[in-house]
Amino acid sequence: MIPAETFSGKKVALFGLGGSGIATALSLQSGGATVTAWDDNPESVSRARAADIPVSDLRQEDWTGFASFVLSPGVPLTHPKPHWTVDLARGAGVEVIGDVELFARERRRAAPDAPFIAITGTNGKSTTTALTSHMLASAGRDTQMGGNIGRAVMTLDPPTPDRHYVVECSSYQIDLAPSLNPTAGVLLNLTPDHLDRHGTMQHYAGIKERLVAGSDTAIVAIDDIHCAQIADRLERAGHDVIRISKRLAITDGYFADGHALLKAEAGQITQVATLEGIGSLRGQHNAQNALAAVAACLRAGLSLKDIQPGLDSFPGLAHRMEQIGRKSRVLFINDSKATNAEAAAPALSSFPRIYWIAGGLPKEGGIEPLRSFFPRIARAYLIGEGAPGFSATLGEAVPYEISGTLAAAVEHAAADAAADPSDESVVLLSPACASFDQFKNFEVRGDAFRAAVLALDGIEPIGGTPQ
Repeated sequence: MIPAETFSGKKVALFGLGGSGIATALSLQSGGATVTAWDDNPESVSRARAADIPVSDLRQEDWTGFASFVLSPGVPLTHPKPHWTVDLARGAGVEVIGDVELFARERRRAAPDAPFIAITGTNGKSTTTALTSHMLASAGRDTQMGGNIGRAVMTLDPPTPDRHYVVECSSYQIDLAPSLNPTAGVLLNLTPDHLDRHGTMQHYAGIKERLVAGSDTAIVAIDDIHCAQIADRLERAGHDVIRISKRLAITDGYFADGHALLKAEAGQITQVATLEGIGSLRGQHNAQNALAAVAACLRAGLSLKDIQPGLDSFPGLAHRMEQIGRKSRVLFINDSKATNAEAAAPALSSFPRIYWIAGGLPKEGGIEPLRSFFPRIARAYLIGEGAPGFSATLGEAVPYEISGTLAAAVEHAAADAAADPSDESVVLLSPACASFDQFKNFEVRGDAFRAAVLALDGIEPIGGTPQ
């Protein structure tokens, strides 16, 4: 745990007592703050009491006595309207911050030169964060990873000059971290997302921009117009900007050409690494993730000789194009995290011959946006409530069956793929749907797929533990 000593002797209000909220309250108490916490959920309040965190309905408190208000990132700050606690804090002139802001202040107090990489973007944050952390750790660096992935940021080990931090930041967390100042800030991409919480695309993009604007070095992927404009704006303002691209041969920065990761500088192009043969980093989207991780790790002090071994040994993330096993020429991939069509597109673009397991609780638009990938699909196996609608979209373009259950889909897809004479076929779970019709969440769905695959006769599990 990181004791929040910057709040020593201060009274702090806190709202939101989920896992990260309780961790933040304990951090504040450990640092010497007097905490008053609350949550709209009585069960969360009871858990806080059991953890010896003082709780009180913040409607009844005198807010003029609070130095700061720590808000859970899951609670509305601005849209569709501010939470009632935000109105009370602002009415009393109390700053509204989150746990990532606490971390930023504690790092500045205790070890301002501790390497700190913060990563954001609409898609790819978790893979890039895990890959960056893995590369640093594999090079022997003392590495802490957390934030919007894995551990709550204030549960990490306290800052020291040689301790490296890799923190995934959601837009909600950035919005509550006004003094966020990473050594290297990464912005991967921007597409419309969470607009119910941010109001407009412009506001959403502006929040993401804050992370790289506050960084010593801004690493910005320029493959979408929003990010390209942010990179230009930061450079004009005098910031140190490193551009990356998964599809453009840029003249200054890092870009991908097939499997090769290249650096362009002063008219010279050199190869810094390759993704060839790295199954956990298939696809153009993972080229972007890898470029960002490479640029960030080099900025944090790794040498070029450290880069390739870190990439080669990356096990990937569970449920994100996770390699489960192989049976003869058939590869089995768990992409359960793909809960809508846009999220399923990267996996479908990465393999030429696919036995596709799809379906669940459908999202608006279904799988129509994936039509350009239909020629890659040898056969589809449809499950859950989305099956009838998906079958109508597939029509005569793709052979399909309505398997009903995931277990049946795995059995039938494995048998059909085994009979395929292609050099390599892929049984791919990339549902393009939420899981809630048949499973508690996408993790449980992915675990069920993994178990079904590993139960097949003759399966050879693929080594490495996903992060």
